[in-house]
Amino acid sequence: SKSPSPRQNMLVRYFIMKSSNLQNIEISQQKGIWSTTPSNERKLNGAFWESRVVYLIFSVQGSGHFQGFARMGSSIGCEKSQDWGSAGFGGVFKVEWIRKESIPFHFAHHLLNPWNDNKKVQ
Repeated sequence: SKSPSPRQNMLVRYFIMKSSNLQNIEISQQKGIWSTTPSNERKLNGAFWESRVVYLIFSVQGSGHFQGFARMGSSIGCEKSQDWGSAGFGGVFKVEWIRKESIPFHFAHHLLNPWNDNKKVQ
């Protein structure tokens, strides 16, 4: 028989959200919203409905830093935001920013992701 997935019965989920630019993170911090690619929506919505809380850790690609973290405040709907233009994003959802601070990746190098071959979290 197959052993149970380590994800079963998790009350808290964490996702690293990579942004192509800092402007998207600034918009999110100002307006309390986020939008992601349609391919990520199913995973995030599933986590939102199946978990007690979903934390999103934000990083701009190539920055070598995390820019802060937020709690997912709503499921992802169909409504799109003009704030991101037509960059291929899906629906908008609410985020509640907990910390807005640039944190270098090396502060998290002791954290390993068991669902990504135990690679460093960054």
